[in-house]
Amino acid sequence: MVPRKPDYGLKRGGGTRSGAVLNFRSAANLRSVRRSSAVLPSVLTFLVIVASGGLLLMIEKGMLNSMEPPPPRGSGRRPELAGEAILQEIRNRTIGTMCSQKNMPHSVWSLSPVQRKTLLQHILVNDQYRFLYCYVPKVACSNWKKVLKVLSGALESVDINVKMNHQSDLLFLSSLKPEEIRYRLKHYFKFMFVREPMERLLSAYRNKFGEIQSYQRKYGVEIIKRYRKGVAKDASVTGDDVTFAEFVRYLLDEDAERMNEHWMPAYNLCQPCAVSYDFIGSHEHLESDAEFVLQRIGAPPDVRFPQRQTWYKPVTAETLHYYLCSLPQKLLRELLPKYILDFSLFTYPLPNTTTEHCRH
Repeated sequence: MVPRKPDYGLKRGGGTRSGAVLNFRSAANLRSVRRSSAVLPSVLTFLVIVASGGLLLMIEKGMLNSMEPPPPRGSGRRPELAGEAILQEIRNRTIGTMCSQKNMPHSVWSLSPVQRKTLLQHILVNDQYRFLYCYVPKVACSNWKKVLKVLSGALESVDINVKMNHQSDLLFLSSLKPEEIRYRLKHYFKFMFVREPMERLLSAYRNKFGEIQSYQRKYGVEIIKRYRKGVAKDASVTGDDVTFAEFVRYLLDEDAERMNEHWMPAYNLCQPCAVSYDFIGSHEHLESDAEFVLQRIGAPPDVRFPQRQTWYKPVTAETLHYYLCSLPQKLLRELLPKYILDFSLFTYPLPNTTTEHCRH
């Protein structure tokens, strides 16, 4: 028996495709946002470049390296809502414009079997609060899974320190029948979270090859034997010293649709053109965006988004700068197109790795 259809009472933001990301900020806020145009030029320039279809050529020629990201939002306890509304509206319109192209998928059922399988295996379902969450590894997905387990009663509190089982006590969209999938995609609140693509990639590299032995044995050994001279037949290779450049070379040889989920592009994981997400939050604004989602789904007041673990090592701007600038420029130029939909759809500026910038 399908659940009763909800009435969310939400209006769709203008300028997007039918069923595109919803604009949750008030009309008054958006009017004031449009007057606050100081942060718009660099982002709008980026979007014009994307729309022109010459993005990859400009990457090759290094013409985008000087682009600056939009200014950060306000500091302190209260987020700068105007800045959030600007980023949401720009992201909504960008997704609407790019996903309206004929060659882009317009439904889950227009995806290839491989694409659809990946997508449905990454969408978590909560029938009680009527929402779908597409998780992207290395974008706080473990904490979101904790929240889902608390909401379903499988976990008492998000503060309980237990080893996360990423499969148990969770309902995946892939386990449902086609008609059940269609109903939930149409009627449930749908959200995902994204992160700057190279930052997410570096986070996966440092975590999986620096801390997780199973990844070192499964992927590290293969990468070292494939890309490091003179060790192809060395039985003593343990895979615990993969360099970032070797990891990037491995990614360049991988099919984006068949990658490990920890470095598969967010676009391939969650297919934002095939699924009309109601909200796309960001790792950069995790606290305020998570609070908004919890309020939107009607979570009980005592359910909050977990704080980061004390052992968590964030990827700082300085760390990312060091790793990207240490890469041969040719490798980086070849890597960026692999994640170009993550950059363009989610409005992240391309990294600046000019010689002058890397010198500092």
